[in-house]
Amino acid sequence: MTTTSLKRRSLLKAAGALPAAGAALYAGRTQAQDRKETLVMANEFGPNMLDIHGLGANRPSYGVAWNVYDRLMTYGRKKLPDGSMMYDYSKLEPELAERWKMDADGMGVTFYLRKNAKFHDGTPVTANDVKWSFDRALAMGGFPTFQMKAGSLEDPAQFKVVDEYTLHVKFVRKDKLSMPDLAVPVASIYNSTLAKKNATEKDPWAAEWLKNNTAGGGGYKVVSFKPGQELVLERFDDWKSGPLPKIKRIIQRDVPSAGNRRALLQRGDIDMTYSLPPKDFADFAGDKSKIKVASLPVENALFYLGMNTTKPPFNNVKVRQAVAYALPYDKIFESAFYGRGIKMSGASNDPKAPVWPQPHGYKQDLAKAKQLMQESGAGAIETTLSYDLGSATVSEPTAILVQEALAQIGIKASINKVPGANWRAALLKKDMPMILNRFGGWLNYPEYFFFWCYHGQDAVFNTMSYKNPTLDKLITNARFAESKPLYDGMVKDMIKVAHDEVPRIPLVQPMMDVAMQPNISGYTYWFHLEPDYRQLVKA
Repeated sequence: MTTTSLKRRSLLKAAGALPAAGAALYAGRTQAQDRKETLVMANEFGPNMLDIHGLGANRPSYGVAWNVYDRLMTYGRKKLPDGSMMYDYSKLEPELAERWKMDADGMGVTFYLRKNAKFHDGTPVTANDVKWSFDRALAMGGFPTFQMKAGSLEDPAQFKVVDEYTLHVKFVRKDKLSMPDLAVPVASIYNSTLAKKNATEKDPWAAEWLKNNTAGGGGYKVVSFKPGQELVLERFDDWKSGPLPKIKRIIQRDVPSAGNRRALLQRGDIDMTYSLPPKDFADFAGDKSKIKVASLPVENALFYLGMNTTKPPFNNVKVRQAVAYALPYDKIFESAFYGRGIKMSGASNDPKAPVWPQPHGYKQDLAKAKQLMQESGAGAIETTLSYDLGSATVSEPTAILVQEALAQIGIKASINKVPGANWRAALLKKDMPMILNRFGGWLNYPEYFFFWCYHGQDAVFNTMSYKNPTLDKLITNARFAESKPLYDGMVKDMIKVAHDEVPRIPLVQPMMDVAMQPNISGYTYWFHLEPDYRQLVKA
């Protein structure tokens, strides 16, 4: 064994980042194959399943869908003034579909598929696979179904196979989100022939099999998946839906300790990481010669404190407003986020512009908070504040600061730490009294965020179970507003209701921070916040 191998294995063992077998696997792979063709990623947690349509699929599962499956379309990319790259949501480009044609009346679109596209097992991709995939998304319920409906794609009858390589999508209404919605990860195209072989009478959509197996045809294919440990991808050399990826192999490891990930990055044992604490990214940004950092505010996203409005005490708006006045926004921003992001407090509850996110009018005022608590008649309160251990780098210090502040107004909050793999399922039950969470809307429109997070008709990420018919009507009408002045007014009204009723308290618009070795290029910020390995280059 070489001295380099010994050093690498010694570091991994000492850091406690990898189990012994994992360290050997890591060393074996990277030594036996050309290191230039392998990118090693380490993050706090990885996908909890391989199926983005699956109940409780977490955010890293979106990354699997993005790299392992194709969609009919993708988004363009644009260069920002500082030279960094991000997706361009105003520009749709071909992926599996080589072209498309809108109906003359604007009430539908015809997609023409690439005739040479294949799935990973060599099966040709056809329009039947596209229809089966969209039908599946609607049938699975929960997140995928709600995502399709966000673009008015709500009935399997809307998807018609014209011939083997042609699909027509009928729109039920004119909706500006219909076309963009067909380019998000949920609209991934599955190998229906393979999936059906693994379906059962009780599981017609092969949901159980697809949790740990894939039926894709994207730029990468899964060769190994060990939940909680490692995901290994290899380039699909017969991919036709884009330029062949430059990096042949991806090893994506789960390394829960932020300190271990930082050590691995600084020693050169990993190439990239996303989920380090804000302080680490601040340190790296100040020393550009060693580690490269890419940072952008996450569009249409908020880190927030949510309160369950269906049960006492948080069904009382004055209690929620008291909490909003009790929070130490400045301390949270500086101590938990190290000033990285955009603070969402201390402005006004009367929005001046139809933009989202924007700061609300609450700031820490304990006297006002105590007064509101007295007016509420709630008395002393004992409750639970839950957060995702997968976001502990910011959630844990935030939770402690929130706990201390609430104690000063008579609210005793115990802290509940939920394992990252279980967080999404726990969140969707909507029974936790208080939560710290982060949500970002894929399509960058205010009404899209509100559709997911505030709409009372069982919106998936309305984690506060908040219902307000007035707000529901504003959200729906804004989606289909007939003029810009009407739209602007509706959006401002939506934001005012959310700020006044405060079922969730926006804390920070977070940053998307990525740290990588200097020889890694091609990183692009994507709305789903997962790496697009197809675009990365390793010099």
